[in-house]
Amino acid sequence: MYHPMKNMNNQEKNTYVRQHILSALLELMKSQDFSDISIQTIVDVAGVGRASFYRNFESKEDVLKQESVRLTDEWKAQFDQEHPNGTPAPNNLWLISLLDFYKVHSEFYLALYHAGLSDIMLETILSYFDRSPEIPNGLAYLNSAIGYMLYGWVHEWMRRGMQESGTELARMFVENSHLH
Repeated sequence: MYHPMKNMNNQEKNTYVRQHILSALLELMKSQDFSDISIQTIVDVAGVGRASFYRNFESKEDVLKQESVRLTDEWKAQFDQEHPNGTPAPNNLWLISLLDFYKVHSEFYLALYHAGLSDIMLETILSYFDRSPEIPNGLAYLNSAIGYMLYGWVHEWMRRGMQESGTELARMFVENSHLH
């Protein structure tokens, strides 16, 4: 019998296991409440062992947290490559880029939202804004406010089904920000 992991190195096996666990969990989340999904069901659907699950993840929430961070890191690397240090980007381009990236991966983000786990996205967003004790309080407060504002905006967008593109959202924001 052919086994797909037989000729893989350890890193490839680890990637395979992680991807299959994530895919299985996301698939199960389409038809079951997150709280009703067991680790055993996830590994059965993924076709991997429980030991493989716990070698990579602490919990089923951790599967989603790690994917949220991985996706955001992927976006940041792509954005930084397109706009190297010192290359000015037009105002709000990073925001449009991030929102467009969320839109491309809307299946994942909407799965978080519908499972009541959008706080995972909040944690990921906030982790990208420096709020460390080493920076001045005013800057920490500003960074926190920007992170929460971005999350609030994205959360409402998810609630409404993520219909618009990042460019459309930015246009709406500009059009509506002067109304109040």
